[in-house]
Amino acid sequence: MPGREDMPSTLRRSPDKAQRTWEKTHDSAVQTYGEGERSHRTAFAAVKHEFEKVGDHWEPKGRKGPSDAQAAGGGPERRAPTAGGVDANATKDHLMSVARKLDVPGRSSMTKPELVKAIEKANDRATRKARGD
Repeated sequence: MPGREDMPSTLRRSPDKAQRTWEKTHDSAVQTYGEGERSHRTAFAAVKHEFEKVGDHWEPKGRKGPSDAQAAGGGPERRAPTAGGVDANATKDHLMSVARKLDVPGRSSMTKPELVKAIEKANDRATRKARGD
């Protein structure tokens, strides 16, 4: 099945469980919806339910569940902003620890929404660097 070949590089640098979640969900979605964006969105939704993006890879979350407003509501007819893999529903303390890990400047004075955006930007930078972009 195409899940292994289509797996994003951020998932290739992630734990085996995240890779298996992506692959199984993607392959099932391909059988249901066909190859394409919808299969990828479905696979990422499954990964984001148990993992959060930290830098250039995915790490297990402390709890299972939706990571942002889009994941909570879902469905193609309802589009809400996504946090790009950041667990926007996590506590501010957790977001602070992720920001600390990523060495986000100015994190101590940021609000929770500002932390989510800053972590998302730091993740994007780390991913670009890991890919050599």
